[in-house]
Amino acid sequence: MWDNPRQLNAVAGFLTALALMVFAFAGLQLLLRTPLFPLREIAVRGALAHTTRAEVEQATQGRVSGNFFAVDLALLRASLERLPWVRRVQVRRVWPDRIEATLEEHVALARWSDASLVNQMGERFYGRSDRQALPLFDGPQGSEGEVTRRYRIFAQTLAPLGTGIERLVLSPRHAWQLRLDGGLAIKLGRDAANDPVERRLERFVSVHAQTLAKMQRRHEVVDLRYPNGFALRVPELKGG
Repeated sequence: MWDNPRQLNAVAGFLTALALMVFAFAGLQLLLRTPLFPLREIAVRGALAHTTRAEVEQATQGRVSGNFFAVDLALLRASLERLPWVRRVQVRRVWPDRIEATLEEHVALARWSDASLVNQMGERFYGRSDRQALPLFDGPQGSEGEVTRRYRIFAQTLAPLGTGIERLVLSPRHAWQLRLDGGLAIKLGRDAANDPVERRLERFVSVHAQTLAKMQRRHEVVDLRYPNGFALRVPELKGG
């Protein structure tokens, strides 16, 4: 081998690369441990309506150690994203001595049946809200996004009636039912290929002024699971 210039050059190149890796590793360790670059501030940004400074301090306690270069940004981000109202966190180093964390909070759209909340993107989270006016959603596990999507469609369809949705339920059999602000329950049933539930609700809204709006009785349930009409239930006509 000692008489082979090609092999000697290869060995020399390998040893040089190995030495550079060792020096780089040693330099990195020195950089991470040196007191010359102390971390002086963690700046929290974002429009925070539900997350308090005390919660942020508690979440970051024990997660920030070392100097400016040694702080584990992934660990810091994960700790902040575990806060109930925090949806997403972006963390970056700002030279020479600051870490900046930008927090995005959930915007609650509705309550979910198990005392959690659903945000505007149809994601469930476990924050608490004192807004009793939020509608109530319920459905099988993993259906939060679909329930949110249908809620927007149903709410837009019902807008001409001047009423909102108080409760929206998707049953395990994928049947839809909603309750309006005034207490009226509407059974939409399951989607059919030639008769989706949105179309049934549209038909109901289109004839509301000529039917229910003219009746003096208070209505309790409207059943739209009929191809050519709907059925009503009123309190005084229920069996004893």
